[in-house]
Amino acid sequence: MEYNRIVAVTGLPGLYEIVSSKNDGALVRGLEDGTTKFVSSRVHNLSHLESIEIYTTGENVNLVDVLTAMKESGDALPDVKDNTALKAYFEKIYPDMDQERVYASDMKKMVKWYEVLQKNGVEIKLTEEEETEETEEAPVAAEEAAPAKPKAKAKAKATEEAPADAAGEEGATEEAKPKRTRKKKED
Repeated sequence: MEYNRIVAVTGLPGLYEIVSSKNDGALVRGLEDGTTKFVSSRVHNLSHLESIEIYTTGENVNLVDVLTAMKESGDALPDVKDNTALKAYFEKIYPDMDQERVYASDMKKMVKWYEVLQKNGVEIKLTEEEETEETEEAPVAAEEAAPAKPKAKAKAKATEEAPADAAGEEGATEEAKPKRTRKKKED
């Protein structure tokens, strides 16, 4: 199981592994119970653990940094029901964490998530190689999309001109008709 496939789903407790994604949602497997279910993107938001950042007194850090500090500390995890123990634990293992902006509920999630990741043997690390590949592919996709834009503009101009020509022809026929009717009246 890879860390980059782990997500948190709004409205659902625990962590999930993405099995498959679709346009209208994703098929996810719960890490705690192993059940697979469909999660609709209309109802829920999926947050990849790789993209979650934690407030610090300096620049924000990725969740991986805090989870790694939890692993390296070797201290016993605090009880998630005791907010003062949670704050003391995180002040000890990650002193740069901004205690005013990181709430006790966030700390509870981090402790619970850490426990679930450890039980499932997930290696906690960012995938840098895939991020590099995605950034290399992005310019190619942008270059391929660029030629399509002038065609769309040409089609838009053609459709704009077509009604104008049709209106012009109608106007010409309307002008021609009165002239013919005038000629007939003059005869």
